Amino acid sequence: MSDLPSRAAPGPLLYLVAGEASGDVLGARLIARIRSQRPDLTFAGIGGERMAEQGLRSLFPMRELALMGLLEVLPNLRSLARRMDETVADITARRPAALVTIDSPGFALRLAKQVKPLGIPVIHYVAPQVWAWRQGRVKEMAHRLDRILALLPFEPPFFEKAGITVTFVGHPVLESGADRGDAARFRAAHGIRPEEKVVLVMPGSRRTEIRRLLPIFGEALRLLSSRVPGIRPVVPLAGPVEEAVRAAALGWKPGPILIRDLTEKHDAYAAAAAGLIKSGTSSLEVAMAGVPMVVGYRVNPITAEIVRRLVKVRYASIVNLLADAPVIPEYIQQDCRPDRLAEGLERLLTGGPEAGAQRAGFARVMSQLAPPGGGSPSEAAAQAVLEAARLA
Repeated sequence: MSDLPSRAAPGPLLYLVAGEASGDVLGARLIARIRSQRPDLTFAGIGGERMAEQGLRSLFPMRELALMGLLEVLPNLRSLARRMDETVADITARRPAALVTIDSPGFALRLAKQVKPLGIPVIHYVAPQVWAWRQGRVKEMAHRLDRILALLPFEPPFFEKAGITVTFVGHPVLESGADRGDAARFRAAHGIRPEEKVVLVMPGSRRTEIRRLLPIFGEALRLLSSRVPGIRPVVPLAGPVEEAVRAAALGWKPGPILIRDLTEKHDAYAAAAAGLIKSGTSSLEVAMAGVPMVVGYRVNPITAEIVRRLVKVRYASIVNLLADAPVIPEYIQQDCRPDRLAEGLERLLTGGPEAGAQRAGFARVMSQLAPPGGGSPSEAAAQAVLEAARLA
């Protein structure tokens, strides 16, 4: 008989796949919450820095999936197909108790289609926005997904009509800490004088967004600085696109403050007088912090024309969708021009009523986002995953 101490067998495996920075954050919180309930579970899959901090070794770099837009994806189809094959092979070999795909529906739903025949429960975290466009796709999803974890209160009825089990888990912005920054600390750290106005700039976390939006945002700030003296742009750097943002933003006039630390980002929110934000979930985080903003977004013209014909909602910003009102001014596609963005920011910075009206709208929106059972969104998501995987 061996004298070596016996090792406990590893517990059931959960396979998580995230494709961009926001999904990486969700995945990290999900792992932490699940582990607090089931410390015997193990984790594998694809993620970024935040999931790595929770011990997940990514099958390949997550940044290879951080693409969006029809024409932006086309040149990468071969490499994406290869990564898909690798992922399916890894899941097939490991036989996890469940697959949890996080946002990034282009890759996630194709992966779900290939994994579903294996008999592994497939859970998708962050409902795909097919209610906004391509509503016919929900029928396809019913054959690929066992459960959706929805972030928005109006999503469950839409997907349940197609026979998909949906759990509204609340929106993770509520536990982001975005509303707990320290403005004085940020101003002191960067030598910002009392009369200077901090303008928060968030151009996105995907490479395609950065290439398209940064030149427009930079020119908008230049125009703004000629109208409103003493602006100090602040740009949080996001994971896979950090170097691209750093290289492009350093040529701006006025020069930006570049920040990377999460606590410092929240301090910047507290110090900001206004924000220039790309359309997406980042606008919800900035709203959580109470920062009045303008939203800008632009994609490839061909992509935009296809989306324009299919889109079913009135607003691009999730804040406006939840409010069912134009709380935030949106400058989308041909309206996303430096002069128009600068004009919108100027109105927010020069004492008009728009800033106060936005903050009142933000409060109404945030009241809709808590999970119905209490607790945090990540706790609700963890419980839903364990139930769907029959591990609760």
